[in-house]
Amino acid sequence: MSYVFGDCEIDCNRRELRRTGVATHVEPQVFDVLVYLVLHRDRVVSKDELIQTIWGGRIVSEDTVTSRISAARRAVGDTGGQQQVIRTISRRGFRFVGEACERADDQAASAIPAPAADDMANRRQGVTFCRTADGVHLAMEAVGNGPPLVKTANWLTHLEFDWHSPVWSPLFKRLAAQCRLVRYDQRGSGLSDWDVPNFAFESYVHDLETVVDSLGLDRFALMGISQGAAVSIAYAVRHPGRVSRLVLCGGFIQGWRRRGNAAEIARAEASITLIREGWGLDNPMSRQMFTSLIVPGATLEEMQWFNDLQRITSSAENAIRLLREIGEIDVTDLLPQLTAPVLVLHSREDARVPYAHGLALARAIPNARFVALESKNHLILSHEPAWPHFMREISAFLGGNSNGY
Repeated sequence: MSYVFGDCEIDCNRRELRRTGVATHVEPQVFDVLVYLVLHRDRVVSKDELIQTIWGGRIVSEDTVTSRISAARRAVGDTGGQQQVIRTISRRGFRFVGEACERADDQAASAIPAPAADDMANRRQGVTFCRTADGVHLAMEAVGNGPPLVKTANWLTHLEFDWHSPVWSPLFKRLAAQCRLVRYDQRGSGLSDWDVPNFAFESYVHDLETVVDSLGLDRFALMGISQGAAVSIAYAVRHPGRVSRLVLCGGFIQGWRRRGNAAEIARAEASITLIREGWGLDNPMSRQMFTSLIVPGATLEEMQWFNDLQRITSSAENAIRLLREIGEIDVTDLLPQLTAPVLVLHSREDARVPYAHGLALARAIPNARFVALESKNHLILSHEPAWPHFMREISAFLGGNSNGY
């Protein structure tokens, strides 16, 4: 994805800033600051948020932040006096105020079997916000015009970045071609509030309730990926009359701590240490660990996108809080109570959530349909052999009710 404003173009894929078509050198942190402000141009970004995102929460001086803002201004032809692109909001932070428009990567788009770009752009209804009972603002977006399908939030999402990512966009655009796809950013990540009171599992369920209620959805299909599967299960049990069908991909019954495997707990705790020490660094070592577990079969481009996604989507502190809460998930008692038709899909060589967990999940759900995917990826990628099978199963399952989902 590229963002164009004035005589400038930010190419996120190539990590390149061009002015009048000519590449302009910028330091990595300056580029990251500029991209982050563009992605969040609908609001003011505080210095603390920039520190959490760009520097991973490390202690840096205000002068350091100010110098990166000044360098970003110089790179795009702005000044502290003019502030025509990046504006300082007194005692609050900074906001990108330039007139930016998005430009899709034609090469990536051509590989996606979805509606034409102009048609898909018309399907996007824009990011809106709803407010939870505990005061958290959640970002959400509906895309497409068919029967509603709600994708439950999972590990570190970003509505804008995900839509253009080669990891997520093929799935979203295929689903949006068939239904009205509703996505939202989890509390503490993406365009939703980062400074939140808690990350308890119950809050994830309440967030899903808030999103569907704010959109006035009475009955809809629900899709849960990874830990989003457990949230979807909890919602479906609590509101059986509203969930018509349930798609669970790469899901599990219990989180890493509840499963009680000493080796697995040790690995999770080690990953928390890596997040704390290196999440916001330019060197993506700690983020690459998660990327290698989630999409080990990804191309270098896809890995770069996923590494960047993690960095811009949340702070190290929030990533750690979220990972700890994932460890405490346990929906064992809820599974026998599911009444909606359920499709469970799981990769045979999934390194993030082993195949046995997906199989156990399907076995515990009454009349669930289980589909094994010949893949090593936790998230199925559009260029791998398992992709057509993955999409056929989901499309057929969602389309199984002629009266809608």
